[in-house]
Amino acid sequence: MSRIGKLPVSIPAGVTVTLKDNVVNVKGPKGELSQFVNPAIIVEIADGHVVLKEDENAMLDNQKQRHAFHGLYRALIHNMVVGVSEGYTIKQELVGVGYRANAEGQVLELGLGYSHGIFLVLPNEVKVSVLNEKRANPIITLESCDKQLIGQVAAKIRSFRKPEPYKGKGIKFVGEVLRRKAGKSAKV
Repeated sequence: MSRIGKLPVSIPAGVTVTLKDNVVNVKGPKGELSQFVNPAIIVEIADGHVVLKEDENAMLDNQKQRHAFHGLYRALIHNMVVGVSEGYTIKQELVGVGYRANAEGQVLELGLGYSHGIFLVLPNEVKVSVLNEKRANPIITLESCDKQLIGQVAAKIRSFRKPEPYKGKGIKFVGEVLRRKAGKSAKV
C-alpha cells in the first residue's frame, strides 16, 4: 500500500465532495474541480473525510501500478480540496533592465528585451495581476484553484526568458535561489 494513499483527506467546511461513475467532483468557495479515478482505486466519502483504498480484485496487470495510482489519486484529490477552499498563488519576478509586464483582463503583455512584445492569453480559471513599482522589478501574481493549470501557466511564462546563470536576468519565481556562475577571468 502507498504511504501517501493511506492518509485520509479531510474535507473543510464549505467544501462538498461527490463521487459518481469514478469521477470525483469537489466544489467550494473558490471554484469547482473534477477528476477521474481509475477503477483499481476505491473512493469512500464519510465523516468529513475522503479515504482511498486499493481494489484487490481490480483487473490491473501489476500491483506496483495499483500502488502508484493509490498515492497519485490521493494527492490529486487533496490538491483539489485545498484549491477550492484556499486556492493557489504563484508569484514571478522579472529581473532585467527594461523588462516590463502589463495585464488587461485575461491577456498578459510582456516586454522581455526582444524586438517584439509577447502577448499571452490566459485561461479563465487563472487570475493575473501585475505589480509595477518604481525602482523595483515587476511582479506577476497568478491565482487559481487548479494547481496543475496554474503550474503550467507559470512554466509557460517562465519559458519566454529563463534566468541566465551569469547576471540572473530573466523570469524567476519570487524567493527562488539561482545558481550563479563566475564570469571570465583575465589571464595574468
